[in-house]
Amino acid sequence: MNLDTKILYVDDEEINIFLFKINFSKKYQVYTALNGFEGLDVLNKTPDIKIVISDMKMPKMDGLTFIKKARTLFSDVSYFILTGFEITDEIQNALDEKIILQYFSKPFDLKEVTAAIDQFS
Repeated sequence: MNLDTKILYVDDEEINIFLFKINFSKKYQVYTALNGFEGLDVLNKTPDIKIVISDMKMPKMDGLTFIKKARTLFSDVSYFILTGFEITDEIQNALDEKIILQYFSKPFDLKEVTAAIDQFS
């Protein structure tokens, strides 16, 4: 149990945010944003967030674009992508270049995501 660990979850679908909070709020401090712009704002206001998990497909700014922007400002944060789609070349390149540490499929595996958060926080 590490309620000191602060996580930001970015997803444009409120039901996904709700489900993420239900699953992770007992163990971590969960912050949320509905898009990449909100995500950057949350990171600016909460500089001690250590983990960012972002949906890939979002309007205005996709998850990798958001993460690339966030990494330039917050390089000590661990970034992950969560997607309902198969791994793409773009996601594989982000893994290879260490832009993201891991990618998770929707629906997410609670144990897999928890293990990654605990490993990198």
